[in-house]
Order: sequence, then structure tokens, then C-alpha cells
Amino acid sequence: MFRPGPRNLITDVAGLRVGQASDDRLKSGVTAILCDIPAVAGVQVLGGAPGTRETDLLEPHNTVETVNAVVLAGGSAFGLDAASGVQAALREDGVGFQVRGHTVPVVPAAIIFDLANGGDKDWGRYPPYRELGYAAARAAARDFALGSAGAGTGALTAGLKGGVGSASTALPGGIHVGALAVVNAVGSVTLGRSRHFWAAPFEIDAEFGGQGYPSPIPADAQEVRLKFRDKAANTTIAVVATDAVMTPAAAKRLAIAAHDGFARAIWPAHTPADGDLVFALATGTSSKTVADDAAIDLYAAAGATMARAIARGVHAATPAAGDLFPAWSSRPA
Repeated sequence: MFRPGPRNLITDVAGLRVGQASDDRLKSGVTAILCDIPAVAGVQVLGGAPGTRETDLLEPHNTVETVNAVVLAGGSAFGLDAASGVQAALREDGVGFQVRGHTVPVVPAAIIFDLANGGDKDWGRYPPYRELGYAAARAAARDFALGSAGAGTGALTAGLKGGVGSASTALPGGIHVGALAVVNAVGSVTLGRSRHFWAAPFEIDAEFGGQGYPSPIPADAQEVRLKFRDKAANTTIAVVATDAVMTPAAAKRLAIAAHDGFARAIWPAHTPADGDLVFALATGTSSKTVADDAAIDLYAAAGATMARAIARGVHAATPAAGDLFPAWSSRPA
């Protein structure tokens, strides 16, 4: 049976810290995952409307095999500026890829569309995401808030507020898997209009309410309930991480496996109106490699941990002035 790590956060994977910065007036923000030492990385995009920076370099056949941070931001394409702020903070600290006397932090990024969420987006000439990214990097720590924080500040799903969620799994043999998700899906994380999460079979210790599955299953469970039908107006973006030693190809496989968590936690997922993406990070801090038979457990844990992280993000969301949708805590039992 899978068990969470001590924090039940992605930072149970040694070598990672998470920083967040939010603007409540904007109803948006930034979440930065910083690597204490460069981490082997991969990425898999399965949504039809992604917004990304520096994802091509993560393909296993390309030269740069490690990254210094990953950034998840609100703001649609404007939010890609957040990576520049994180990059600036890392450069100040002398962190990055060394080439001919120059330090170049490698910081892939992805964004959600949260422009139409009731926040004030009249920011003037330049969007605020670069400065939010810098602030997020400077706030990086092992503990961080879930729900309406960072890149999840203004996230929405079908009928409910979204948010930032995280979870971890401690595997036998000393390897850990962690996940962090910014849940802004076009689809629903609950069965119909109930309080019951699609991810319920993977829940541990009532970490997102202990509701289980309803009996009988609601008649509207298979109804396709969507937040918006606009193309590119949604997206769930996430990071899956492990302290195992991995090659870039294995990290990409980890990202692919973590997408199973999207399918277990969101209905529907991976649509043309979502930019669903998972980054994978392998810190190698356990110094343990994964044998072929244990790899199946690791990849299964990646999907289960991601499903839990998604549900936890919605479960932890909190109400705020001007919300378009209620928080999960406001939904009647």
C-alpha cells in the first residue's frame, strides 16, 4: 500500500523547494519549483492548447539534460515572463549552466489561462509576472500553501475553484515520488455536482475530505460538464518528481505515467481546450536506481500521486471576493 511522505508534498523529494507569489487583485500568481542541484528532467504535453517555454530542450535526444527550476504560472502567454524572474534570482545566486564564463539558469515553464476569472488584469504596459516569478523564487522553502495560492490563486474548474495541490508517496526501498499540480481544467474533478472526487480510490488518510465514492453513483456522473468551451481557456499543468537516479528518457516516461493521474482525477481531461502538461524531475538524491520490476510500481505511484495532488488542490481552495465559482468547501454535502 502506498503511503505519503512526512509532508505529503512534492518537497518530500529531497533536493526540491517550492516558492509561491500571489496577487489577489489580479487573481493570479506564480509557483516555482527550485532544484538544489540540477535535476534530470522530461516533459509530456497531452493537451491541445499548451503554453510553454524551454520544453524542446527536455527531449531526451537534446544536449541539456538537467534543469535548475521549473515555473508554473497564471496569466496565459503573459505568464511566461515569470520564468525570467526566477532565472534572474538564480543568476544572482550563481546557479545555472556554465558556458564560456557565463551562468545561464535553465528554467522551463508552463502557464494556465486565468485571464477571465474575475481578477483585474489592467496591469498597464508590462504584465507583473516577471516580478512575481522573482518573488516566488526568493520564497522557496520545503513547506508551502495549497489551494488558492501561487499559480493556483485564480484557477477554476467546471463549477468549482481550482488551485495548487501537492502530494507524495514513499515507496519501499527508500525512493520517493512527489507531485504538484495547478488545477485549472475545463472538466470537473467531482462526480457530477456532488462533493465526491474522481480521485477517491487513491486518497490516503482523508487528505481531500474522505468522501470516497457515492453509492449509488450520481446519475449525472457521466455528464460532460465544462468550465468554458473556449479553446485555450483552461489547462492543468503539473510537476512529478522522484529522488531516484534516472536518465532523461526515463524522466520522460515518468511524465507520461503521471498523466494517468489527470485521467483518474479530471473528467474530461486532455481536451483540445486544455494545455495539459507534466514536467518530470529526477533529483537522484536517494542515489538509488530503479530495477525493471520496481519501475512499474514507481510509474504507478506517479499516476496515483498526481491524482491525489489534483484533488488536494481543489479541496484546499478558499473563497475570495469576486470569485466566479465557489470553493469546494462551499458545496452542499
